Amino acid sequence: MSRGLINNNPGNIRLSRTLWQGEVRPSQDKSFCQFKTMAYGYRALIKLLQNYRRVNGCRTIADFINRWAPPIENNTSGYIRRVCTEMQVPTNHVPDVREKATMCAFAAAISQVENGEPAVMEDVVAGWNLL
Repeated sequence: MSRGLINNNPGNIRLSRTLWQGEVRPSQDKSFCQFKTMAYGYRALIKLLQNYRRVNGCRTIADFINRWAPPIENNTSGYIRRVCTEMQVPTNHVPDVREKATMCAFAAAISQVENGEPAVMEDVVAGWNLL
């Protein structure tokens, strides 16, 4: 099982000063957040994407993924292509960060890239419902 799934952190969110709702502290993982349930992990992933729009001005899927998985440590262009393929949208698609179906699809696509297996949509929707 992948690190993200073990940690209930489907987006592989790194530890920071931010204490997420449902986060387990101290984490057994010294680099990445750990959550009580997968739903809390998806909540954090979706909330972070919403913050990328509000705080950082990300507009397109490419903008979001360039911030989520920067080129200094990732194959960002491949990541963008994979997310867009999963969501069936172009790279210049502007997601509505307030819309449930869009954000659940976006979170599921990120989880698939991060963990190498399809997201459990019930967990993704449960994360949205925690917002």
